[in-house]
Amino acid sequence: MSRINTNVSSQIAQRILGQQNQGLTKSLERLSTGLRINRGADDPAGLIASESLRSQQASISAAIGNAERADQVANVAEGGLQEVNALLLEVQSLVGQSANDAGVSDDEKKANQLQIDSIVQTIDRIAQTTSFQGTKLLNGTFDFQLSNQATTVDDVRVNAAKIAFGDTRDVDVLVTQSAQRGGLFLSAGAAAFDLSAASAQFTFDVAGTAGSRQFTFGSGTTLADARDAINTFTDVTGVSAATSGTGIVLKSTEFGSDEFVSVEISNAAGQAGSVLFLSTTNENQATTTGATTFATASTPIRDAGQNVGAVINGVAATSDGKTARVSTDFLDVELDLTDAGATTLGSINAVTINGGGANFNLGPNVDISNQVSIGIANVAARNLGTEGNGFLSSLASGKSNNVVDGDLTQAQKIVNDSISQIAALRGRLGAFQKNTVGATIRSLGVALENTSAAESAIRDTDFASETAELTRSQILVQAATNVLGIANSQPQNALSLL
Repeated sequence: MSRINTNVSSQIAQRILGQQNQGLTKSLERLSTGLRINRGADDPAGLIASESLRSQQASISAAIGNAERADQVANVAEGGLQEVNALLLEVQSLVGQSANDAGVSDDEKKANQLQIDSIVQTIDRIAQTTSFQGTKLLNGTFDFQLSNQATTVDDVRVNAAKIAFGDTRDVDVLVTQSAQRGGLFLSAGAAAFDLSAASAQFTFDVAGTAGSRQFTFGSGTTLADARDAINTFTDVTGVSAATSGTGIVLKSTEFGSDEFVSVEISNAAGQAGSVLFLSTTNENQATTTGATTFATASTPIRDAGQNVGAVINGVAATSDGKTARVSTDFLDVELDLTDAGATTLGSINAVTINGGGANFNLGPNVDISNQVSIGIANVAARNLGTEGNGFLSSLASGKSNNVVDGDLTQAQKIVNDSISQIAALRGRLGAFQKNTVGATIRSLGVALENTSAAESAIRDTDFASETAELTRSQILVQAATNVLGIANSQPQNALSLL
């Protein structure tokens, strides 16, 4: 059948050629862009999945950048703290030199004091000037804001706390076990020693965590005099004495399981009495349990103290003496309780955390579970030290612990406390950098690699298969073009019939 007006074969060939050209164009586009999906029509489901993965990549990349920035902030803070630590070691040396009273002139002490004054001022300057992009790091900007501290809490150190924006967090302590000192009771039965003879000597050793000392008393020595003699060496033994009725109470100066009191009587000299343990409910009262007479107490009798037992915000705390601490992902806090707080069972509304801290978002999602918080305290001289021993600023000229005419023993305790504080802060920053930031960067790096690989598998062009498809499309286009030429020439066959 021959027609001229309508060339159906040509129309078929044109349609097929158009389809083949579309296939060729798509292959050329994929090969030139490197993407298998260039628009939603290419693969709607694949486009949705790949865009979701791209969003994850962006979030992960931002988190890696945040972690690297956190590491840089910690580096700057560490640099300032390292210099403060070096200055404190210099103060330690100056205090030790000044304590050599007979070998150091007043002029040398004054020169040492000038150095200490300069160091204290320098520490304050470092605390005020150490900054990252204009944000001060060591002046308390990143310390936690506290309120409503209980009277039974001496000190609070919040190392880290995750708190939602605009929220606060109460720190509640349940004291489940009282803190105790090590203690023994020397029951003499009278207000003075009554020995077997006027020339007899009642001799015993008292030992504590600091050391031991031997004491010898004659007949007629009052318990008050014996108490005063023992207290003269409290710094040597770590044991204090007090009279109670017809006996002497010996107690460690500090609370905790590491503290102890030991008594060994080497010569009872006919003195009647016993060595008793103290009551677990009243450390100033003896109990008859385990009593040992003076005559048979020739081997050391020892009593250890006890750490406070506590639960903080529902988590069992680790404790040392009167100090309790919890360290969780959401709260890392350390509380120093007063004597009353640590020895009374019950609950304490310790403090309220109102916010603060250096907060970093180290995860792909912006929520509290991906945030990490670390507290950086003010390291100015007025804040270095403890409430119990004092602060570094008291070593300045004219203050109570200056090295010219001040209390050097107390000064050294303050310097030791300050060095421990700075070392602890540097350690926390180091752990934050190594374990938190470092591990986060490595983990996020792996997540980014895997997410990118998944997105690439969906969206990127497979050049091996696409070049094969290109070759196929080229051949089909050429074939379709030739067929179209043949189809277009078919109507000319009708002329042979005329």
